Amino acid sequence: MAATPPAVPDIMDPGLIADPVGGYGRLREQAPLVRGRTPDGTPAWFVTRQADVRTVLSDPRFVNGARSVPGVEVDSVRDKLVEMVGIPADLAHYFADSILDYDGEDHSRLRKLVSRAFTVRRISALRPRVEEITAGLLDRMSGLGEPVDLVAEYAYPLPITVICELVGVAEEERPAWHRWSSAFMQMRPDMMPAAAREMIDHVHEMIEHRRAEPADDLLTALVQVQEADGDRLSADELVSMVITLVIAGHETTAHLIGNATYALLTHPDQLDLLRADPTLWPGAVNELMRWCGPVQVARMRYAAEDVELGGVAIRRGEVVQPVLVSSNRDPREYPEAERLDVTRRPAGRGEGHVGFGHGLHYCLGAALARQEGEVALRALVERFPRLALASDEPEWVPAPGMRRLARLPVRLGPG
Repeated sequence: MAATPPAVPDIMDPGLIADPVGGYGRLREQAPLVRGRTPDGTPAWFVTRQADVRTVLSDPRFVNGARSVPGVEVDSVRDKLVEMVGIPADLAHYFADSILDYDGEDHSRLRKLVSRAFTVRRISALRPRVEEITAGLLDRMSGLGEPVDLVAEYAYPLPITVICELVGVAEEERPAWHRWSSAFMQMRPDMMPAAAREMIDHVHEMIEHRRAEPADDLLTALVQVQEADGDRLSADELVSMVITLVIAGHETTAHLIGNATYALLTHPDQLDLLRADPTLWPGAVNELMRWCGPVQVARMRYAAEDVELGGVAIRRGEVVQPVLVSSNRDPREYPEAERLDVTRRPAGRGEGHVGFGHGLHYCLGAALARQEGEVALRALVERFPRLALASDEPEWVPAPGMRRLARLPVRLGPG
C-alpha cells in the first residue's frame, strides 16, 4: 500500500529520500504547489508539475539569490545550509556565492567566461578522447575479478577524468577530489570542515601553479582572465568556479551512468531495443535522464515579487523548491510517464525533460554529460553483451535531493 504523503513535506524526510519517485509523485497529484520545508526547516513551496517547474526555472520573477529580492530583507537558506553542514564560516562564501547562486548580470558575466569550453562544437571535438578513456576503463574492468562495482570502476572514473583534463586537475590529485565531492554530496557535517578547507587550499595552490606554469586547459584561461581584468572574475570567484566545475562536472554524470545502467539491466526489453538499433542511443540517454536522472530537486528559488503560480499566491521573498523528479514523471506531459521507453522522443524542440534544468541556469555541461552517457553506456553493453546485475538489492545513498547508487555490483560475462 502506498504511503500517505507527509502533511508538511520536508526535503529531509526519510520517506522522500528513500522513494523520491513515489513520494514526490504523490505530492504532485495532491496539488500543483505544496507547502513544505527546506533542510533547515524554512517554509517553502514545493513545485512538482512540469509546466510550473519550467516557469520557476525560467521566469525572472524567481531568483537564485536571496539578495536579489528587491525591497525586503530575506534570509538566505543557502547560507544556513552551508553553516548546517559544517563548512567553516571563513570559507562559507566560496560555496554560498558561486555562479549557481548569482542572478542577472553577475550570472551572465561568469557564465560567459566558461561557456566557450562547453559549446557543442568543442564537446564534439572531445568525443575521441572520451571514447579512448572509456575503452581503457573497459579493458581494465575485464581483468578484474567478478563481481565488479560499476560505480567505482567505471561510472566515476570516466567523468572525473574528462572534467579534470578539461579544467586542468592533475591525475594524482583526482582521488582527493572524489573524496571531497563525496563529502559534499552526502552533506556530511563530520567530513565537511576538513574537506572544505583541503579543497580551498588545493584550488589556491592550483591557481598559483598555473600562474607560474600556464597550460592548455580551462584553469589557465580563467587565471589569465583574472590577471588581465579582476573586475570580470575576482580571486574568490575563480576559486568557486573551479570547485563548481569539477564537482558538478563529474558527480551528476557519474550517477547518470550508474542509474541508467541499473535501469537498463532491470528493463531488458529496452536494452534489447538499443542492441538491435544503436541509432537509438542519443535519444535513449535523454529518456534515461528523464526517467532516472540523479538530480531530484533543483536549487531553490526566491520570489522576487508577488507571483501567482498553479493557483497559489506566492509572496515576495518566499522560497520556492522546484522538484525535478516529479516534473519528469508528470503524466500531463508524458504518455505513460512511469514507463521507461528508449524510443520516446520529445513532442517539440529540446530534450523533453528538465533533468538538466531550464532557462538561464540550464546546465552548462549538459552536452558533455549527454555525450559521456551515450559513449559509456553504449560501449559497456557492446563490450559485455552478457552484462548482468550481481545483486537484486540496489544500495542507494540516502542523500536528500539526489538519487545515487553507493555501488552497483555486476557480472561482465565473456566479452
